[in-house]
Amino acid sequence: MASTAVDKFLQAIESAAIPGCDAWSADATLDATVPNWRMHMAGADAIRAEYSRWFADPAQFDELHRFPVAGVGELIEYTLSWQENGVPHAAHHMHLLTVRDDRIVNDTVLCGGRWPAKLLAEMEAADA
Repeated sequence: MASTAVDKFLQAIESAAIPGCDAWSADATLDATVPNWRMHMAGADAIRAEYSRWFADPAQFDELHRFPVAGVGELIEYTLSWQENGVPHAAHHMHLLTVRDDRIVNDTVLCGGRWPAKLLAEMEAADA
């Protein structure tokens, strides 16, 4: 079974292989809301450049939920964890992906930020 564009994107996140990922159309757009900032990118190369920074280290999905959106594409929500310079990190993202001709043409993403181990411990203690 061939991988879909969304599958390719998710695999590239896990394997830190965004630079070689061909999931986006040439004219794809990114609308990203991150802590204290909102950014827009246009074009597959610009999106790959941005996501290469976000997903620079091999990671694993601790939670992954995928919801088809009829006539549009897919909504994905995940919690991701990885080691960065030996320090455990995690992040929580939600992407609304518009897909046409098996390419992502738009990604609207909400990002909760990058959480290093110290902050993860504080959040765990607050939930206790």
